[in-house]
Amino acid sequence: MDSIIQIFFGSFLLSLVHATIPSHWLPIIAISKAEKWNNKETIIITAVTGFSHTLSTVAIGIIVGLVGYKLSESYHFITKYIAPIILITLGLIYFYLEYRHSLIKTAHQHHHIDIDQIVKNRKSKRSIVFTLSVAMFFSPCLEIEVYYFTASHLGWLGIGIVSIVYFFVTVLGMIFLVHFASKGVKKLQWHFLEHHDKLISGIILLLVGLLAFFIEF
Repeated sequence: MDSIIQIFFGSFLLSLVHATIPSHWLPIIAISKAEKWNNKETIIITAVTGFSHTLSTVAIGIIVGLVGYKLSESYHFITKYIAPIILITLGLIYFYLEYRHSLIKTAHQHHHIDIDQIVKNRKSKRSIVFTLSVAMFFSPCLEIEVYYFTASHLGWLGIGIVSIVYFFVTVLGMIFLVHFASKGVKKLQWHFLEHHDKLISGIILLLVGLLAFFIEF
């Protein structure tokens, strides 16, 4: 039971942080303003692009999870020690990327989606939704992919927990944030999250990786 709780908690934490990073939903708000979409249209498009994003991530994650499960059947130490080490290493890499970014001190907003190009081309709504969906589909979440490897010791149960939690938290999180931002919660300062997403992700990866060392599978 402790192992299931750990997998659920880790999945929820990583998915929540992933969903709240502005680069996943702020571009949708920017485009909706430029295209004068109403709130209902914006929410529907957010759900579609969020589904596209989670679809590719879950598909890759299942493959990673199955590979990890096959390895864990013969090498228990892989999920007990190697998987947490991978999470911690990735967290440290994110710290380095954050440090490197702070040295460059660029003010350019880093989105998954090229907002200016989409708006400039004045595409139809269908074309915009397609472009957004494709961009999000080819931007799978690396953090949760690694966590599939950690959860693989539970087999399909672990893979299923990560997939379900990630899907609902990410899609519902994006919808929630887009809805309230579009409704007028625009005074909130997203600048820190937008420019320090690697720092936040790095901290969560370190915490989840360290937690895995102290819970016996």
